Amino acid sequence: MKTEEYGFEPTERIQKTLARCGLGSRRQVEAAIKLQQITINRVPVELGQKLNVGDKITWNNRAWVVEADHVMPRVLMYNKPLGEVTTRKDEKDRKTVFDSVPRIKGQKWLNIGRLDINTTGLLIFTTDGDLANHMMHPSANIDREYACRVFGDVTKEKIQAMLAGVELEDGVASFSDIQAAGGEEKSANSWFHVAIMEGRNREVRRLWESQDIQVNRLKRVRYGGVFLPKSLRKGQ
Repeated sequence: MKTEEYGFEPTERIQKTLARCGLGSRRQVEAAIKLQQITINRVPVELGQKLNVGDKITWNNRAWVVEADHVMPRVLMYNKPLGEVTTRKDEKDRKTVFDSVPRIKGQKWLNIGRLDINTTGLLIFTTDGDLANHMMHPSANIDREYACRVFGDVTKEKIQAMLAGVELEDGVASFSDIQAAGGEEKSANSWFHVAIMEGRNREVRRLWESQDIQVNRLKRVRYGGVFLPKSLRKGQ
């Protein structure tokens, strides 16, 4: 079993430390503690227990040794290109977004939401499990904005239907905003910016497809108050 080193604050509770280091959300850590799945120096942890330098934490066949240096949470913006999947390991051996983000000692990147292999744009990473969980939870009411190039007859009635809500195979879905962004010269394609409050699998594409409109380019340009900088090139 490999032992890793993690920083902490002397007054910090173990569930906060493990969540901050990206090892799970605070709720996941607290649930594991209640099930006595986490130990310190081979003794089951109690909720709220404090850490000391040199303590050895074990969980899920992994071990960490507490060191004195405090590790601050990190946040990273990434401009995802086509062809990358949002997973740590891919069964088809395709390139993943985690192949491109920098490695960090003693912490683990967590992706906030996902983008499918054919979607580009803003993907946010953090080492803070609580932050990741908060930003993805529906109760946070954080919207996502996408630039969509679509092919098909986009009418006022279809736009209104997608704003009002459409029944998909996994429940009702809707856009919270749709803005026309112009067409392409000598092309049947047109651009729109749409906002959506959740991130179900292929939800943006499926909403357009419900109106017999095909999405042939899709790029996330904003997640809540975080915008994709124009200076951030694809793959960076």
